[in-house]
Amino acid sequence: MNKNVLYQFQRWSALSGFLVMIVIGVCWFGFARLQPPFSPSESAEWVKEFLIDNRSGILWSSVVISFVIPLEYLFVTTTSWQMRRIERGWGPLSIIQLLTGVVAPIGFMYPLFVISVAAYRPEERSPEILQVLTDMYFFFYVGFALIFVLQVLVIGFAVLLDKRRTPVFPRWFAYLNFFLGVVLTPGVFIFVVKDGPLAWSGLFAFWLPCFAYLAWKVATPLLLLKAARSEFEESDDVAEPIPA
Repeated sequence: MNKNVLYQFQRWSALSGFLVMIVIGVCWFGFARLQPPFSPSESAEWVKEFLIDNRSGILWSSVVISFVIPLEYLFVTTTSWQMRRIERGWGPLSIIQLLTGVVAPIGFMYPLFVISVAAYRPEERSPEILQVLTDMYFFFYVGFALIFVLQVLVIGFAVLLDKRRTPVFPRWFAYLNFFLGVVLTPGVFIFVVKDGPLAWSGLFAFWLPCFAYLAWKVATPLLLLKAARSEFEESDDVAEPIPA
């Protein structure tokens, strides 16, 4: 691939990380009202009324999010590409990041399908069936986050292993990834609790991971933009100025 094209591809891929985060946040917090999550202790009748009241917001949010979720693959690919520079070629860390990152869109789409089924015709379904579907949604959406612990850990290790004079990523980025990995871990306990900080709406299972992920999702695209620029400048065979 032409160096200019590669540089522009990585720029837009990094920016796609912002777009995915913004769209999902606006849809889920603003229109669908699925975030912050409601309590697992809510009754089946309450869940049915919630789905009826928010049916349009949930279903239209699902439509909008479906258009942007595939852009996450661009973001994941560019992250692995920059890790490849650290490993001097495709190595275990960049490959693990790529494979775990491929799961990221699925972690959004599967819950999306489940909650869309629940909201599609809630007035025709029994409260118990709708409660089962919303339980599945939150189990997928919050509990699924544990798989990303491996992803952020390998990114962090790659950053620490970078011995280049000018590292691809700054060292503090490693510790941000490690911190995110730690705060994502309690999400696995939502399967055995219904209230408190480890419930799917709790401090340790939702709020801390949410804010840590927000910080990571802001920092990572910015660092990818910087890394892509440094890769372009390191190229010996490019005489053209860096595109604006």
